[in-house]
Amino acid sequence: MTRTQGDAVPPEASFSLDHFIGLYEAKDDPWDNETKWSDQRKYAVAMASLPRARYRSAYEPGCAVGVLSVMLAARCDAVLAVDCVDEAVAQARTAVDKLSHVRVERALLPAELPDDTFDLIVIGDLLYYLSAEDLALMLDGVLARLEPGGDLLVAHFRDRENPGGYDGFNVHAEVAARPELDRLVHHEDEWFVVDVFRKRDPDLD
Repeated sequence: MTRTQGDAVPPEASFSLDHFIGLYEAKDDPWDNETKWSDQRKYAVAMASLPRARYRSAYEPGCAVGVLSVMLAARCDAVLAVDCVDEAVAQARTAVDKLSHVRVERALLPAELPDDTFDLIVIGDLLYYLSAEDLALMLDGVLARLEPGGDLLVAHFRDRENPGGYDGFNVHAEVAARPELDRLVHHEDEWFVVDVFRKRDPDLD
């Protein structure tokens, strides 16, 4: 099915904290991040798509149980991973327990963005849960914290059962429309979309 940027719309309201708490109450790993083959592929493609061998400081909002956080730790001098659900934070902290350069904190987004800046920001399977207003605030906040010349990696699920629904296609189109970003990598298949963008450095223009 051919997709166009305006063929689906964000949710009227961002998914609530109670919604995500309920998912973790029902199942320790609600999205089967640790075991699902499509997620294993997505993480492998995402890590292979990072254009630099190493980064100084990474920020991962919506880290869930910390599977990708562990992978990022091998490529970054410091990682800040956050999630809004206490149970997710607890599981992610266990996953990175032996990695002293990784911090896992609780944060409700887009309201509680960090004060630091980063040369790598990684967002996986998060943006399509946000209303249009919150998505704009999230992208504004993320890009303000991404250093000039830094990389933004976004990886999101494609909804195979509802191919015209609001999914990775739509949220990545919103990111790509940001004028301060240049797209370096694009991967799209039946399961997910992965893009890497670099923030333009005005000193180099």
